[in-house]
Amino acid sequence: MTDFTLADLETIVAARAASGDESSWTAKLVGKGIEKASKKLGEEAVETVIAAIGQDRGQLVGETADLLYHLLVVLHIRGVALDEVLAELESRTGRTGIEEKASRPGE
Repeated sequence: MTDFTLADLETIVAARAASGDESSWTAKLVGKGIEKASKKLGEEAVETVIAAIGQDRGQLVGETADLLYHLLVVLHIRGVALDEVLAELESRTGRTGIEEKASRPGE
């Protein structure tokens, strides 16, 4: 098991986004803005679904890594900290998914 966490990745994304390094995919993607980053996140989500349906476990692992990375880029651009997302998830653990969904406005 690795000691690498999503918090570690969040720190790397923030550093690379601010670096201005033209060889950094993160810096380029952040520079292109939320629309490009969000489209890339969507592409990775679809690729992850396709990999999940397939039989190649390694492909699913790789696509999931891409998905998590691009999600953290989008969160960074929008100024949403990973801790905020984790706090939201934690707040949902005391009730069932059905109860949580029913509590949302408009559901």
